[in-house]
Amino acid sequence: MSALIDRLSLSTCWCSARHSDGYEMVEEMVGLGFKRIELSHGIRISLVPGILKAVEEGLVEISSVHNFCPLPGSVQHAAPNLYQPSAIDCRELTLWHRYTQRTLDFALKVGADRIVMHSGRVRFFFYSAEARLEKWIDESEIVADELKDSQAFVKRRNRAMRAIRRVAKKTIPRIRENYQQLLIEVKKRGLKLCLENRESMEEMPIDGEYDDFLASLGEPEHAGYWHDTGHAQIKHQLGLLDHREHLEKMSPRLAGFHLHDVSPEGRDHQVPGSGTVDFKMISEFVRPEHTLVLELSPGLTVEEVAASRDYILATFS
Repeated sequence: MSALIDRLSLSTCWCSARHSDGYEMVEEMVGLGFKRIELSHGIRISLVPGILKAVEEGLVEISSVHNFCPLPGSVQHAAPNLYQPSAIDCRELTLWHRYTQRTLDFALKVGADRIVMHSGRVRFFFYSAEARLEKWIDESEIVADELKDSQAFVKRRNRAMRAIRRVAKKTIPRIRENYQQLLIEVKKRGLKLCLENRESMEEMPIDGEYDDFLASLGEPEHAGYWHDTGHAQIKHQLGLLDHREHLEKMSPRLAGFHLHDVSPEGRDHQVPGSGTVDFKMISEFVRPEHTLVLELSPGLTVEEVAASRDYILATFS
């Protein structure tokens, strides 16, 4: 139990928006029994001095940093997709590289070696394939956990995925090229990019092709896979993957976890043990070298955060 509680981290996404002082934010999280925290993608510049002070004093250890961290100076809200490596616009790509490299430097400053990354998305000129599907889901009123059993849904889902795969053929090479350029800087700093699976169908890489994409990057010491339990469960509910089979396939490149639950209605970042994610199954894939991060909704109470912590400690021990 003690080894696991020393490893378990809490993401600042739970509380960064309501704090104006980084030191006080850290104190609140440490007060809940966490010795480690993840600096998520909502860290404003104003929070940085207090965070650095807390790290320098040894009050907390930083397990991981989520790009972009800190946020660009003019941005005051969480914005992990502000700039994307899938972009066609060279100006956006320049900004993606600039602020991602700033995240790398900040990770070194706070002693974290893992950078959680979003990898961009496909773009449609007109109405997106996923938006059209979501509109149909809303009108059908089918509960998220029952979608994959609906033939009408499966037909529309498959049509949407065919459109997404067509656009992805042109998008993936661009993402790969930008990651390969970034990995030069990652290696210089001795860090590891951790590519996170996403909840949107249009975000890349496509789940079934994740292992091939990482293999194409090479550099297993510097480019790994970050498993978000809630995002994978949403895709499981859509019938786009089998949660266990996906973890089995990705386990050789697995670097860490975002731990949160998903309600039957499809709402994620909920208290582990309260929804549809099989955390006992998840625990079978956890290794000592993996980073474990509770990534919880800002709407959860202090008591719910404590319950999340205790559930993971009991289930993973």
